[in-house]
Parts: sequence; structure tokens; C-alpha cells
Amino acid sequence: MQDKSFETKQILYAFFFPAIFILALWLVWIAGEGFDIDGRRFGIIPRTAEGLRGIFFSPFLHSGAGHLYSNTVPILVLCWCLFYFYKDLGYLVFPFLWILSGVFTWLIGRDAFHIGASGIIYSLSLFLFLSGILRKYIPLAAVSLIVVFLYGSTVWSMFPVAERVDPAISWEAHLSGALSGIICAVVFRRRGPQAPEPEEEDDAAQW
Repeated sequence: MQDKSFETKQILYAFFFPAIFILALWLVWIAGEGFDIDGRRFGIIPRTAEGLRGIFFSPFLHSGAGHLYSNTVPILVLCWCLFYFYKDLGYLVFPFLWILSGVFTWLIGRDAFHIGASGIIYSLSLFLFLSGILRKYIPLAAVSLIVVFLYGSTVWSMFPVAERVDPAISWEAHLSGALSGIICAVVFRRRGPQAPEPEEEDDAAQW
């Protein structure tokens, strides 16, 4: 009974940060709509000094309720996976994913305002996917497969072809997020949960 109670607490604990983050995103959007604030100027404007602040603020900015809603569910799912399966490591990795994806977008993005949390979504997806493979740990590899199943089709949004489908899509932010996830998965591969060491075989003969 105690183990089950502990597991329930772990599940709920992993929801804490995603819930707070999503609440903040919606509150910022509601405030922007209520006060008619054009938040785009706080987005990432590539290769400009002014646009550097967007590295920190752009995930809180969205073009509309539809844009924000489309990011809400992936953030909830992927953040929960990060904080449940990687626990305390998640609090170290998440800021790196956030900042790196923003920096890369600032470096490679086209001349436009880049807003939204999709860069973080792609960084979480690639971190979870590659981390499970690198660690060779079955439970984490299973998470990798789940991520592929849920979000594998979004890979096409990381390339310039996405701009032709919808000019409003920041494929640069998606690609930047993916690169950030890959980098963090490699850098932090020795930290956090690891596959258990194989038990040493007893060389003594058993009679």
C-alpha cells in the first residue's frame, strides 16, 4: 500500500511543473488579449540585439488561442514524461532546452518575429527520444517509442518545406528545438536514470 501511495505521489509531482508552466502561458495570453498588447515585439528577432530578449519571453507568446491550445497538450505530456522518468534531472535539463532552442532560433531564423513554445516541444521530444536510446534502459526506450508514435509525424515541420505549407510556421524554431534536445541528450547521458548493471555471473561450479 505504501509503495502504491508513493508512486501516486510521484505521478502527481511530475504534473506540478507542467501545470504551472501551462497556467502561466494561458495567463499571459489572457492578459495580452485583455489589455490589447502586441507581444510579438518580445519574440525572437534573429540576429538583433532587441531580439535576444525573445530567447526568454517567446515561449509565453502565441498568435491566438488555437496556437496556444495546440501547444498545451504536447507540453503537458512531454513535460510530464521528463519530470516523471528523469525526476530531478528534468529541472536541470529544461532550462538548457529552453535557452538553447531560443539561441539557435536567434542565429538561424528568418527575418521575422518568432513566437510560441513549439521550440521547447521539439526539444523535449528529441531529448526524450534520444535519451531512451542512449541509456539502453528498457523503460526509457519505451518512452522513446511513445514519443515517436505521438509526435513522429511532426518531423517534417523542422525543414523549410513547412514554410511553403504555412508561412506562419517557424520551422527554424522547430529545428532549433530538435538540435537542443539532441545536444542535451548526449551531454546529460551519464546523469539521471541508467540501465542497471548486469549481475556478475558466479564462476563457481554449482553441484
